Amino acid sequence: MKPMMSQGDAQLWMWTTAQLRTSGMSKHDIARAVGDGGLIRVRPGRYVRRDAHPDVAIAAALSGRLTCVSLLARRGVFVREAPDGVHVHVPRTASRTAAPDGGALHWRTLIAPAPTQLCAVSTLDALVHACGCLEDVDFVAAVDSALHLGLIRQTDLARLFGAVPARKKVLRRLVDGRAESGTETIVRLLAIRLGFRVEVQKWIPGVGRVDLLLDGWLVVECDSKAHHASWEAQREDRRRDQALAARGYGTYRALAEDALFHLERIQSALHGYRALGRMQAARA
Repeated sequence: MKPMMSQGDAQLWMWTTAQLRTSGMSKHDIARAVGDGGLIRVRPGRYVRRDAHPDVAIAAALSGRLTCVSLLARRGVFVREAPDGVHVHVPRTASRTAAPDGGALHWRTLIAPAPTQLCAVSTLDALVHACGCLEDVDFVAAVDSALHLGLIRQTDLARLFGAVPARKKVLRRLVDGRAESGTETIVRLLAIRLGFRVEVQKWIPGVGRVDLLLDGWLVVECDSKAHHASWEAQREDRRRDQALAARGYGTYRALAEDALFHLERIQSALHGYRALGRMQAARA
């Protein structure tokens, strides 16, 4: 096969017959590639790689592109739960078709270009589409994640929030690309809603950066099993907690699973820490 592609997005590429012919492949070459299994014809005149992700085959068969949570999850952007079906962008000029089982079709005009041979919209457009499919907290977490990963830039936020519904534009003030995980964003937004003064990725001399610092004294670390499962990691956590205590800071380690599925547990804990802080202030 002669068409060139980005290795990072190799499983997302697709071609029309015209694109393959323009790349130098003859009709015989195309037929042979299909026969050999190097290409898969998902519909007349449209092809994907043999190792294409299944979602790509579905999107290409609809003459569309992956978008919204389907694409964000594939690019490593925070999505609370994997979508049940495929989210596909189709042009407004395309004939109306049914959405994939459990998925969704997005018709909104794209605001950022993507390679014509890529069966995916830009990350910026995927976020615009996700705004209508995600709860507000999860949408902010996805934007934070995309910023942190370098998939969008701060300068892209004007276009992003210029394209979302009017009632969603206020969410821009909550975006903070310093957040290192989606659960950190979720806990930060909870703390803001509860009235805490929140500092993100605060540097504390002798300790290092902490996820969140609330009201100047309570350090909140958002812990996941992936990064804190080993005894070595837990021992380091305890030593950090000791160093923080020696400097007058309290520490609360919020579990990622609670941030995702039992946020009320974290809310109750933060209420308790707030009461503790008031008691300490009253005694001072």
